[in-house]
Amino acid sequence: MPILGGFAKKLTPPKIRITLKLGKDYYTLGESVEGELQLSSDEDVDVDEVRCELLCVESVKTVKYVGARVPARSGRIEPSVTVPTETWESAILHSAKVVLSGPMRIARGFTESYRFRIGIPITLKPTYKGVDRRVTWTVRGVAAVKGRPDAKSDTVELQIVQPAAPPTVREREVVREIVVAPCKYCGTLFPVTEVTCPNCGAKRTG
Repeated sequence: MPILGGFAKKLTPPKIRITLKLGKDYYTLGESVEGELQLSSDEDVDVDEVRCELLCVESVKTVKYVGARVPARSGRIEPSVTVPTETWESAILHSAKVVLSGPMRIARGFTESYRFRIGIPITLKPTYKGVDRRVTWTVRGVAAVKGRPDAKSDTVELQIVQPAAPPTVREREVVREIVVAPCKYCGTLFPVTEVTCPNCGAKRTG
């Protein structure tokens, strides 16, 4: 059954194993996620590209009112009612990808490692998990094959934190005491460190 076999093959991803190895356990906003993608294949296949994908998703818990049917009693038609239901609504805050390899023919037994680096925008939100809000960062490896589902690695959840605040520098106020004395001729006060009176021009004596 070659026709059915070819159709089934289009519905299944290629036999490619992808593993991600990251440089560390957490990253800060503005930093780059660095690591290694390891790929090995158990079949001959044409790959369009090998890439890494970074994704940030924010999910918010909301309450929606949905209609519910009430069973009829005594043959009467009961009016429809709405009941509150908690749901999670998600939005993509950021997505990025880095292509590690272009189109190529992969033979069975092929193995290769690729270094990757994906930047994290400093303006986005860090990882957060609360009662009614979540911000999740993930990264995964992908081998795209035309006409078939992509081969993907396990999705790795990242811990993204705020960068450390710079140290606060406080200015120190310096107070100096200035000693003054009157001029013998006109009585004008001026610092004892000065020799000539700024008013009459007489020189300080004694």
